[in-house]
Amino acid sequence: MTDTAPVLRVAGRPVGRYVVRPELPARLSPRPYLHPVTTLAGTAVTELSPADHAHHLGVGVAVPDVEGHNFWGGRTFVRDQGPTELDNHGAQRHLGFQLRDPDGFVEELRWLAAGSELLRERRTVAATELTSTAWALDFTFSLTNTTSGLLSIGSPATNGRPGAAYGGFFWRARKEEAAPRVFTADADGEEEAHGRPADWLALAGSTWTLVFAGATDATRRDPWFVRAAEYPGVGSSLASAERLPIPPGETVVRRIVTVVADGPLGRDEAAALVRKAVTQ
Repeated sequence: MTDTAPVLRVAGRPVGRYVVRPELPARLSPRPYLHPVTTLAGTAVTELSPADHAHHLGVGVAVPDVEGHNFWGGRTFVRDQGPTELDNHGAQRHLGFQLRDPDGFVEELRWLAAGSELLRERRTVAATELTSTAWALDFTFSLTNTTSGLLSIGSPATNGRPGAAYGGFFWRARKEEAAPRVFTADADGEEEAHGRPADWLALAGSTWTLVFAGATDATRRDPWFVRAAEYPGVGSSLASAERLPIPPGETVVRRIVTVVADGPLGRDEAAALVRKAVTQ
């Protein structure tokens, strides 16, 4: 089966390109990613290696600390020292596709660092039409510890930087002149939504809206990592208050469904589309 970059399509229209083997320097923690991702009208809603954070790569899975190895890119937050340049970057390597269709794929990846495999990932991605102006990206990743010892996933927050529990699924969104609106079912604004679990979280720009929802019990328990004022990005935090242990042979699974809509949605519209996206 060919390993060329898949293009996701909804109702015959291309909405996302998946880059399988990016040629990136080690400092950016090379990994497969989706970019560009667009609305059905063609508006781009991702960014790749923007000037403010060169290691932000569209949509994918990025973890800053897997047993001390950086799979996020950039500097590593060191307790009592702060962000530090370290030679500790890992890479996610594409092994192959188990399935490829115009609306999605199933992929296997190896997470490698210091010459060894730490994790084996199965990634399932699917694109589904919701309405004439909205579609859903269903993204599941399963991380299995393939070593003989206990691994744990951490974040800058677990390493001493409050409010920085990033790591896991991450979407670097389109940056515009004005910061996007952030809201959940019962909260408004970046400050109110950041660092808290919520059934869904919306990021609404001038002509687009992204609505993120955890689609499993474990994913719904993960707090959201949200940025809007500094840059637009949303992630689901694997390690917020404490490190996430993965014993040998054990697997961690997370599933995030994202509504990609044209236009700035309101709360009721976002909630209705999320319900449709998660249940269909």
